[in-house]
Amino acid sequence: MTNIDLAFVDDAIARIGRGPEAVIPILQQIQTHYRYLPESALRHVCSQTEITPASIEGVSTFYSQFRHTPVGKHLIHVCLGTACHVKGAPLVIDSIRSELKLSQAEDTDKDGQFTIQSVACLGCCTLAPVVQMDDLTYGGLSPRKVPEMLGDFKQQLNRVASPSPARSPRNGESLGEIRIGMGSCCVAQGSDKVRDAVERVLAQSGACADVKRVGCVGMCHQTPLLEIVPKNGTTQLYAKVQAEDAESLVMKHFKPRGWAKRLSYTAEKWLDRFIVDEDDEPTIQKAINPREGSVCAFLGPQKHLATEDCGQIDPMDLEEYKRHNGFAALKKCIEMNDPQQIIDEVKKSGLRGRGGAGFPSGIKWQKVHDVDLSNDEQAKKYIICNGDEGDPGAFMDRMILESFPYRVIEGMMIAALATGAREGYFYVRAEYPLAVKRLREAIKICEADGILGDHILGSDFSMKLGIMEGAGAFVCGEETALLASMQGERGMPHLRPPYPAELGLWKQPTLINNVETYALVPWIFRNGWEAFAALGTEKSKGTKVFALAGKIARGGLIEVPMGITIRQVIDEVGGGVANGKKLKAVQVGGPSGGCVPAELADTSIDYESLAEVGAIMGSGGLVVLDEEDCMVDIARYFLRFTQDQSCGKCTFCRVGTRRMLDILDRICEGKGKRGDLETLERLSLDVSAGSLCGLGKTAPNPVLSMLRFFRNEFEAHLDGRCPAGRCTTLIQYKINQACTGCTLCAQECPVDAIPITPYKIHTINSDLCTRCDTCFQVCPENAVYVE
Repeated sequence: MTNIDLAFVDDAIARIGRGPEAVIPILQQIQTHYRYLPESALRHVCSQTEITPASIEGVSTFYSQFRHTPVGKHLIHVCLGTACHVKGAPLVIDSIRSELKLSQAEDTDKDGQFTIQSVACLGCCTLAPVVQMDDLTYGGLSPRKVPEMLGDFKQQLNRVASPSPARSPRNGESLGEIRIGMGSCCVAQGSDKVRDAVERVLAQSGACADVKRVGCVGMCHQTPLLEIVPKNGTTQLYAKVQAEDAESLVMKHFKPRGWAKRLSYTAEKWLDRFIVDEDDEPTIQKAINPREGSVCAFLGPQKHLATEDCGQIDPMDLEEYKRHNGFAALKKCIEMNDPQQIIDEVKKSGLRGRGGAGFPSGIKWQKVHDVDLSNDEQAKKYIICNGDEGDPGAFMDRMILESFPYRVIEGMMIAALATGAREGYFYVRAEYPLAVKRLREAIKICEADGILGDHILGSDFSMKLGIMEGAGAFVCGEETALLASMQGERGMPHLRPPYPAELGLWKQPTLINNVETYALVPWIFRNGWEAFAALGTEKSKGTKVFALAGKIARGGLIEVPMGITIRQVIDEVGGGVANGKKLKAVQVGGPSGGCVPAELADTSIDYESLAEVGAIMGSGGLVVLDEEDCMVDIARYFLRFTQDQSCGKCTFCRVGTRRMLDILDRICEGKGKRGDLETLERLSLDVSAGSLCGLGKTAPNPVLSMLRFFRNEFEAHLDGRCPAGRCTTLIQYKINQACTGCTLCAQECPVDAIPITPYKIHTINSDLCTRCDTCFQVCPENAVYVE
């Protein structure tokens, strides 16, 4: 783009504002429209607003969302979250770059069609490795699947979408519901196509049923999920449903009303099948029973509080939420008319913040409540929902916001009522577009219904909510960095005290809790604090939502009582380690957490027990690692992430993590030396002690926990060996005598490192080999091995 139309910039400024605090939303609008930040547009912003060039330069270079150079016609976002990393995302990136013929210094192909960008996490961890191309998401990728992915994407671009036939007026009363999961993971697996196909079948057949979108069911390993809920009869659940299954499933449960319509439709479909010779047997094999087998094992130990009614209600149907006791807790609290009593019940419940170290929520609410603003007429209190779920490998907040937006709004309103706040904001990752979209819609619906605004439910309580999108900075999950971002600044933490409860947004008292914490509040007030306190352990009450991902047989979104053991979650809920491999460790708590080895899998999942083994609860990511994962590589992965995400304010964090990463890079390349491990330990303690915020203080945790439990692997790397066979510079791919000379590996090798020698034992040129693992995956004789 050389000639930039600045009319859009003027419109964005008029909508958002001209103050310094508007810089991030304005830049986001410009980036969305032009797909990068044109210099002329940025100069125009400075000339028309109070935003300075220094502010734009500082903000736009701090947040990873922003680009100053043009991009290709299509963006390829490659997820580098923990689950994607351990399942081979780096190899997928290499394969994409190879297919696009990109050098290491390039991110856009020569035709200007594709630009590749890595992202910390796309929140689809159970589908790892994941790539998002424009609005299409591809999961379960490997290097050899990359050409197929690119080909499919090009086909999708050329395909003209056929509109679904208009539904004729229903001839009679609905005979039931067809529920289809429409969360991000479901959509990524094709649930939107299933819904379109179901609508088409109903329109063509005249069958009387309602199609209902529902939020996340939690069984991400079974998506797309379709549930038939007849008014008379037994509910039936179907897993891994595809668009082509829609007709047989719908017709099995909902026949066209009237003999004439039924005969006509049956004859038409019989003729279609006769012509194309297709079998149309109902997909019975896709039926699953929640009360039996693996589904029962997955759901059995769970207790749904924050995720209550999962898979049953339409996320955006306010009336349905009300029918499930929605806003009953808010009404109860308004009628209680006693903020202190509300806070006391939260305290007695034992609710702790569902993120970080789990600070008691009631105490935080009390601190904001106790701030007296009576002497300042201009002062006000704020309430914020921290939805900046930056941990790679975690997607709990995304699911809750997408599936239960009204519940989170209700929890925030109760907290506002208790603390005296009358204005609040959601701070949500920009990488969660569906969550942001549904939140905006939910707020508008609540405003139209009188649930938000003035005189709520006929009381003197008033509440206003807005949304602020993050711009791609993990450090903004820290409260003071989040506040800086909301005020249009670089997300750099501030020294505490004063705490946000005293001096928060715009220097006013501010309550900040995360998504899951607010989602639990309505349940507590509907069921009583005693019911919540009865769950969990003595100090860790209630339930916790986890993202179960990595090398697990049944990954998904789970909610379990505090106190359950790691082994119970993996073996009972998750069905054990995938592909019959052995459990090696479980990474708990994201970049701030640690790895719990298999021998400590009986550790209870609660704040205190996890801390004893060098981990933290964090936001709730559980990434399962098996015998083929290298713990030195995992330590390097997390340190690389935190070093990249460091705001740079603290010398210990900025320089210390860089020095630690340099050492880990050397070790993974076989260039480590004696004394490196002791240096790593000393640096870890220094960085933790000298850093200002939680990111720096906890950044060394993964390194310390792995040195504690897997020191032998570090020592092996010092000897030039990677026991797990993952560090590419320390391994070689070779072919043994079992090779039959089928040439399949040579045909699939993306860099021609294997000469085609039919019927002879093949060889691999190590100088050309990129260790992409393709030959190992495709060999039918298991003749390829790693040395």
